[in-house]
Amino acid sequence: MAKKNNSPKGILISLRKLARDRRAVSAIEFALVFPLMAALFLGGTALTQGIVIKRKVTLATRTVGDLTSQDSCVTNDEMTNVFTAATAVFQPYSPNSMTLTVTSLNVDKDGNATVEWSDKTVNGGARETGRSTGSTYPLPDGVNTPNTHVILAEGSYTYTPIVSTSFMTTVPLSETFYLRPRRVQTITRVATTCPT
Repeated sequence: MAKKNNSPKGILISLRKLARDRRAVSAIEFALVFPLMAALFLGGTALTQGIVIKRKVTLATRTVGDLTSQDSCVTNDEMTNVFTAATAVFQPYSPNSMTLTVTSLNVDKDGNATVEWSDKTVNGGARETGRSTGSTYPLPDGVNTPNTHVILAEGSYTYTPIVSTSFMTTVPLSETFYLRPRRVQTITRVATTCPT
């Protein structure tokens, strides 16, 4: 058995040997770097997916508003079809956790907007009533032109990252569009048959 040399010279020799010893260095480096690289990979993946889903929310919301604003009269079946089209735009992601609302607003002579009619769909489900008829909605400057009508399209989605942490379990994503009716001054909302 070799005798330990505790003298300053012996300690110096041992430190030099340790400094030249390269065994297991890569394993130590891997153990130090792997958690950081895994966090970067998972965080980057979650961020990228969140950006893509935000873009899908924007496209679905724009679809609802665009299709509605091109019509002159909307029935229940047509509104269901509009929401179905928006859900198709959202693919390949599930419409669960997504709410789409389309609202017709009447802007009076003072620039105050009130709801004429409103429809929404939640989680890609059936069409239902949206905002309350007659309720007010604060339009931003430039959109609240007196004596006009505005189609308000709103979309929201609750994004759950693939890696949730205690301070970020979900991220709310939303989009709002203001459009003018294109063919008529105001878009009529009926249950079954539009007047000819």
